[in-house]
Amino acid sequence: MLSAFARAFQTPDLRKKLLFTLGIMVLFRLGSHIPIPGVNFEAVNVCVTASKKSGLFGLVNLFSGGALLQLTIFALGIMPYITASIILQLLTVVIPRLEALKKEGQAGTAKITQYTRYLTIALAVLQGTGIVATASSGALFSGCPLANQIVPDNGVFRTAVMVITMTAGTTVIMWLGELITDRGIGNGMSLLIFTSIAAQFPSNMWAIKQSGTIGGGWVEFLSVVAVGVIVVMLVIFVEQAQRRIPVQYAKRMIGRRAFGGTSTYIPLKVNQAGVIPVIFASSLLYIPALVVQLTNSQAGWAVWISRNFIKGDHPIYMATYFLLIVFFAFFYVAISFNPEEVADNMKKYGGFIPGIRAGRPTAEYLNYVLTRITWPGSLYLGLIALIPMIALVAFGQQTNFPFGGTSVLIVVGVGLETVKQIESQLQQRNYEGFLR
Repeated sequence: MLSAFARAFQTPDLRKKLLFTLGIMVLFRLGSHIPIPGVNFEAVNVCVTASKKSGLFGLVNLFSGGALLQLTIFALGIMPYITASIILQLLTVVIPRLEALKKEGQAGTAKITQYTRYLTIALAVLQGTGIVATASSGALFSGCPLANQIVPDNGVFRTAVMVITMTAGTTVIMWLGELITDRGIGNGMSLLIFTSIAAQFPSNMWAIKQSGTIGGGWVEFLSVVAVGVIVVMLVIFVEQAQRRIPVQYAKRMIGRRAFGGTSTYIPLKVNQAGVIPVIFASSLLYIPALVVQLTNSQAGWAVWISRNFIKGDHPIYMATYFLLIVFFAFFYVAISFNPEEVADNMKKYGGFIPGIRAGRPTAEYLNYVLTRITWPGSLYLGLIALIPMIALVAFGQQTNFPFGGTSVLIVVGVGLETVKQIESQLQQRNYEGFLR
């Protein structure tokens, strides 16, 4: 990997793309430290220092690189865009118009991207309004004595300015991601998420060392590093694992020329759903606790939710989280991969799986294989997501534990994809042809 980056910096055009991408990433991190107008920044710093848990907003704070709890202009981060992309992807299966646009190729994809941008802005307005209202009520930092002083002015104009600033920040992040995709090394949105998560690793590791009690904290620090190396190796191994379904295409005579007769394969990844099931399960588990926090109810159901679904180390919470991840893994694979469509396309172009009849038997075989490999993929996702909760029990660290759950899945996945893109561009530029 390091040799690929070294060779990329030796190539002039790739070096420009890498430096441009690094500049955008620095600009993105700079915006994550500029507070929005109307916020008492001193009170925010006191509450962030006193708060040991990110509470109900941990997922959004993760994707914003810690900017949410700092109430900066990039407080919403890339989360509205991720949510909009997931919603559009789900609606593509339900709404025939969107499905037709998806099949139109590049023009249809451009329209779906435009719809995603509009939905991102709408979601940013909703989320920004909710965060400003939560910060004004003091619920953003429950237990902090200065929580009610974070937003001194609760007027309509000041609130509108704060919401508009957060929405504009999300729009700028969207634009920066597209700049990386067009003029940088590509995969812009994913690289911004990678930047947000990786930026928190050093501070989280140092916090574990400072809070440790054995050997001045170095035993806990080295233990977390060892666990992190093992988890990263496991994630890389599973993310690269795939089941290759062999496909052969029959020869066709067109005039005097023969076409086809080639052999290829359909790569079915073990973790076909990626990190989406973890995001779905986390978001769904936040809803009951968020309802209790906003309503301040003392009913029996509210007390039960507060006892079992607020803290991540509770067995009921962990079991529910694990089962939801397994369920959403199968759900997302079912809506993202259509065996019948793949079988019809193979039949249309004369392709077949050796030993399997074309048409419906091929679709049934693909569905059977996909179900079999989704089981280990979903169990792997559930175990990886439970690592921060296990760390909470073992070390008393949850939000400061960097190697687990969504963070490692995204960092390793984006890192592998970025390296592949750089290597593919290097191969295109260093290819030796027949004429020298």
